[in-house]
Amino acid sequence: MSVSVAIITRDEEERLPDCLKSISFADEILVVDSGSQDGTVRIARDFGCRVLSERWRGYAGQKQFAVDNCSNDWVMILDADERVPGQTAEKIGKALDDPVQEFSAYSFLRKNYFHERWIRHCGWWPDRVVRLVDRRQGRLSKQLVHERWISNGAVKEFDVAIEHYSFQGYSDLIHKMETYSTLAAREIREKGGPVVWWSPITHGTWMFVRTYFVELGMLEGFDGFVISLLNGGGSFLKYAKAREMAHARLGPAQGNGSGR
Repeated sequence: MSVSVAIITRDEEERLPDCLKSISFADEILVVDSGSQDGTVRIARDFGCRVLSERWRGYAGQKQFAVDNCSNDWVMILDADERVPGQTAEKIGKALDDPVQEFSAYSFLRKNYFHERWIRHCGWWPDRVVRLVDRRQGRLSKQLVHERWISNGAVKEFDVAIEHYSFQGYSDLIHKMETYSTLAAREIREKGGPVVWWSPITHGTWMFVRTYFVELGMLEGFDGFVISLLNGGGSFLKYAKAREMAHARLGPAQGNGSGR
């Protein structure tokens, strides 16, 4: 059975080539680009990818646009910083060659690499993600951040991995914390629930404790401490920004003036 790979990009010339090299098994590779200023589009075309340019719709919207525009019903949804090892590619091929399709999606374990090593704790492993889907039987959720595939049928859990090379250093972690916390804050505001003054403190503290102690980030040395600290910082900022947004909408005339 034929399979497409859908990738969304923006300024990914450094990471895209290794991603594309790892998916030679695909019958089609569709790259949806949202205004790259580097060589991303040229690289994709040189690899033989079909390239579409599309304004940014948000993570879920952009990926759904890519899935909808693929030529095949079975689609592998990848990020430019992900790789498909040979063993995983073989597993995908065998699953799609099965004439009896019992499942409408497949999930994979994801190995997260940082500072040239595999992070085994901090909630980074096992990190299970749905990546191979029958697009006729599901859609991506509409969350602004941490979008996921919602399948209408059964999902098979594969025991093979996808490799994830998302962060080159602490600056990348901080950038993601800043970006994702803003999107998550917007989601909180859209749900309309109140955010009390202690919410950033309690959520941020618990996230650090969970990552460092419960998820054994302490075993990852200094990297584990930084990851745990930034996880806590991201949770703190998410609720702090949501509270800030709420106060901005209220305005000085409607606020209680107490700063709480």
